[in-house]
Amino acid sequence: MPRSHVCAFCGHEFPHGQGIMYVKTDGTILWYCSSKCKKNSLKLKRDSRKLKWTAYYGKKERGKG
Repeated sequence: MPRSHVCAFCGHEFPHGQGIMYVKTDGTILWYCSSKCKKNSLKLKRDSRKLKWTAYYGKKERGKG
């Protein structure tokens, strides 16, 4: 049974077979639900906690002071 993935930027779940898989040079795999999320994360370097349309909006980062 195919499993769904969670977008690395917006935090929304999307079905297997859709979205974009991005592999960084250190081997980390990032899944993006759309090119909008990929561009906001990689090209524009935006913080998903500051955008109202993401699931991470307003959440504080764990482990930092």
